[in-house]
Amino acid sequence: MNKLKAAWVFIKTLTPVKVMNGFKVLASYYFSKYTRIPWQWGLPISISVEPTTACNLGCPECPSGLKQFSRPTGNLKPVFFREAFQDLSQELTYLTFYFQGEPYINPQFLEMVAYAVKKGVYTSTSTNAHFLDKENARKTIESGLHRIIISIDGTTQEVYEQYRVNGSLDKVLEGTRNLIAAKREMKSLTPHIIFQFLVVKPNEHQINDVYRLAEEIGVDEVKLKSAQVYDYENGNSLIPENIKYSRYRKQKDGRYRLKNKLVNHCWRLWHSTVITWDGGVVPCCFDKDAAHQLGHLKSDSFKTIWQNDNYRQFRRSVLNARKNIDICANCSEGTKVWL
Repeated sequence: MNKLKAAWVFIKTLTPVKVMNGFKVLASYYFSKYTRIPWQWGLPISISVEPTTACNLGCPECPSGLKQFSRPTGNLKPVFFREAFQDLSQELTYLTFYFQGEPYINPQFLEMVAYAVKKGVYTSTSTNAHFLDKENARKTIESGLHRIIISIDGTTQEVYEQYRVNGSLDKVLEGTRNLIAAKREMKSLTPHIIFQFLVVKPNEHQINDVYRLAEEIGVDEVKLKSAQVYDYENGNSLIPENIKYSRYRKQKDGRYRLKNKLVNHCWRLWHSTVITWDGGVVPCCFDKDAAHQLGHLKSDSFKTIWQNDNYRQFRRSVLNARKNIDICANCSEGTKVWL
């Protein structure tokens, strides 16, 4: 029932313009896939915008947590966000306020969410829930945020902190309860609250426990996610024992390889994009350090960047030799990421 309610909330944000744009994007993707010529007839269906690069945790496979960015770091400014958003608001269906960093660290994060909601766009974010005190929980409901993913990678502190370094499971549960209480008090259908469980070797034995915990607290949904591991070829302590929950498969020679065969097409390159906090446009969420910047919103409009030579050439590269692109080497497109 919770999923049906969430689906209905999403459907209500759709318009004829958005639906038509979706058909254009889908048609151009399939035409490009089969002709190996990079056509793009619509605008993105989905965009990820980065509220901040800062994070309070130190997760081992995250550039934000490890403080290892080579690109500039900072917070997205509301004025800049609104200017960039003008090009997209009519056609855009889904806006994720997340790339790297913890969104709630940006003090103006919820202000930008509220602006996007008023423009009729379905909004989502991902958080470690450490900043969801009672005030922020209430403000989250008031912003109109449609969907929130809460990372909970363990059901005991001992297990949780093995990946969420410097994190507190008690804070996660407290923040989740604050959000659920505010949602009920304000009689709001939103946000749809999801527990995301990143399955790694230290926590895979707690998968059943996280479902029980979510039901006990009143969370709407649980999603299991496979983990991206940078150094995986010779094995890694984070790779789960159960191959079902891993992006990697052990070969006869003892080395690990990505399950994904990296076929020469990628739906993400047609239906979505990522905008960094300072306005850089990058192809997808696997380009965490913005090494493949395709344009910049401080010098060009988004519509110009979306159709420019850089974007066209990147799409062409994906259609002809995707395995040669470094950010594709750990990509889950084409494999089952949400389990």
